[in-house]
Amino acid sequence: MNHEHGMEGMAPTSQSTNGTSGMHHHNMMMMHMTFFWGNIAEILFSGWPSRRGAGMYALALIFIFVLAFLVEWLSHSRLIKLLGEGSSNVLAGVVQTLLHAIRVGLAYLVMLAVMSFNGGVFLMAVAGHALGFLLFGSRVFKKSTEMFLDDNTSDPPPMAC
Repeated sequence: MNHEHGMEGMAPTSQSTNGTSGMHHHNMMMMHMTFFWGNIAEILFSGWPSRRGAGMYALALIFIFVLAFLVEWLSHSRLIKLLGEGSSNVLAGVVQTLLHAIRVGLAYLVMLAVMSFNGGVFLMAVAGHALGFLLFGSRVFKKSTEMFLDDNTSDPPPMAC
C-alpha cells in the first residue's frame, strides 16, 4: 500500500516496460476529498488550469460561473415554448428534448466542477446559479401579470415563515 500524502489504500501504478512487469512509481496528483482554497487545481479537464497561473484559474472560475448561469437561463426561459409554437408535435418534442439535454449536460458539468472540491469553484457555481435565478426565475424582474400566468414552473414553492 502507498502511504504517501494520505493516500492510504491506493495501489501504486504499474507499467510494463520492454516485456517486463516491473513496478514503477509515478507522481500522482492527490485528489482532494475536502474543500481547499488555492489556484492550483484541476477543474473538468486534465491539466486545466492546474499550475498555469492565477489568470487561467480566474478564467476557469468565470467559465464555471457562466455554465451555472446558462443552466438557470435554460431552466427558466420560454425558449422551448416559443420554438414549439406553430410547428408539429414531433418537431416541438425534438426541440424540447435537445434543449433539455443541453441543460442537463451543462448542469452535470457544473456538478463535476464542484466535485474538484475547490472553494472558489463552489462559490462561483453558487453565484452563477443565484444570479441566473434572480434574473430569470425570481419575481424581481417579472411583471405582476407574468407571476399569475406562470403557474407551470419547476421551482419549489416559496418557503413560508
